[in-house]
Amino acid sequence: MGATRAAGIRAGLSHPIIDGDGHFVEVAPILNDEIISYIEQDGGAALRERYLKGAVRPLDTTTVLANRHDPSIRENWRAMPSWWGWQSRNTLDRATMHLPELLYQRLDDIALDYAILYPSTSLAFLDMLDGELSPVLCRAVNRMHARVFEPYKDRMTVGALIPMPTPEAAIGELDYAITELGMKSAVIAGSTRRPIGTIHAANPEFDSIAYRLDTYGLDSVYDYDPFWATCVRLGVAPMSHSSMQMHRVSRSISNYVYNHVGGLSAMHESLCKSLFLGGVTNRFPELNIGFLEGGVGWACSLYADLIGHWEKRNANEIGQLDPAALDVDEFMSYVAKYGDENVQSKLDAVREFFSRPAANPAVLDEFEAVSITKKSDIRDKFVPNFFFGCEADDPLIAWAFRTDVNPLGAKLQPLFGSDISHWDVPDMTEPVEEAYELVEKGLLDHAQFEEFTFLNAVKLHAGMDPHFFDGTAVEARVNAALASLEPVPAT
Repeated sequence: MGATRAAGIRAGLSHPIIDGDGHFVEVAPILNDEIISYIEQDGGAALRERYLKGAVRPLDTTTVLANRHDPSIRENWRAMPSWWGWQSRNTLDRATMHLPELLYQRLDDIALDYAILYPSTSLAFLDMLDGELSPVLCRAVNRMHARVFEPYKDRMTVGALIPMPTPEAAIGELDYAITELGMKSAVIAGSTRRPIGTIHAANPEFDSIAYRLDTYGLDSVYDYDPFWATCVRLGVAPMSHSSMQMHRVSRSISNYVYNHVGGLSAMHESLCKSLFLGGVTNRFPELNIGFLEGGVGWACSLYADLIGHWEKRNANEIGQLDPAALDVDEFMSYVAKYGDENVQSKLDAVREFFSRPAANPAVLDEFEAVSITKKSDIRDKFVPNFFFGCEADDPLIAWAFRTDVNPLGAKLQPLFGSDISHWDVPDMTEPVEEAYELVEKGLLDHAQFEEFTFLNAVKLHAGMDPHFFDGTAVEARVNAALASLEPVPAT
């Protein structure tokens, strides 16, 4: 394997490159044998048959379109899924995505000093309605991946699948993956599907097409604080890797590109708003949370929107909007003077309308769970806790560093994710090269590029567990970085 331009770029840098979101693709027959064997061992024949007869399988983009002609697709308006998702003409890359040893041997050419990897086909197990089966499937996958990638742990690690149907299920698998399997990172779904009460009561068979999304913070059916506390105790940053593309009301049944564009960012925004407004970062200020593959543009917009909303709707300012504060007599004096003939003929009805008693919300301050007393509190409870996975060809990465644009001079924390093994990376040696174009075009300086490709991964993972990178090829550089990083100042 010869030198690549990416390797040349890496040689000219003064810092390592950590891939915060790479992928591998499971070999289906081997994965399936492992799953079936574990289900039989842990759940018995009945659970095995439920899995075999169920609709959820590891995603196979080669054959996923086989039944798209079925009338039920349109009748249930099932979104067009990802199809033809793996490289086929680039045989070397196709083999690399399936074979850990080959990926390990190619890391220098790909220009990655260390790679945090996530599964591909088995991510489907995170989005299941079956709360009994999902944890069993996730454990089968985690046991396999922990074993298979163990020989390469100095330069690669794999995120554990953590089912989120209940806090207990999530805690059980996280504890097992970290303490028993020795895994270090964890991936969760951005939401869990819940049935809608009246529809479920009428016919539970509709649960698969009529549901709502629980995002673990606001209005959740469960209290997920014990899970976040477990993440802190174990030193694990939960990483969301989910898309809204299958759930959007506006989804397309025929066009995957329509569904995919903005799909991840939409799910991430829903989760991030829920966790922030639900007070998770307020109650767990030491908890780091990652949002993978959706970019950072949505986060810059959300951050600014939260500040704008708080300025007008905080506990003090909301009183200006209280209907009871309206001086009806003064208001009617303007109506009498400036109202047209039609209005003048109905002054009593107009007065009665504007004199109605207001309907008050149960909670007046919708930022109450976050304990916001001043604008900078939003910055201090948003910016340090959230990290945003960005692909190499995303020019909006630069927005994260625009302290002249982001309110209160905030600098958000974008995280380099190569996304190797997926369809949008036709050549695994290109992501680092593409990312460096941000420097060549003047969109990032070298210090910002270091933050993007190295330091933010350190803050995300080693900020939760200082020993995350122990025994790896980047250990010394990470320890030096940890010693030099300045904590985010409190205001």
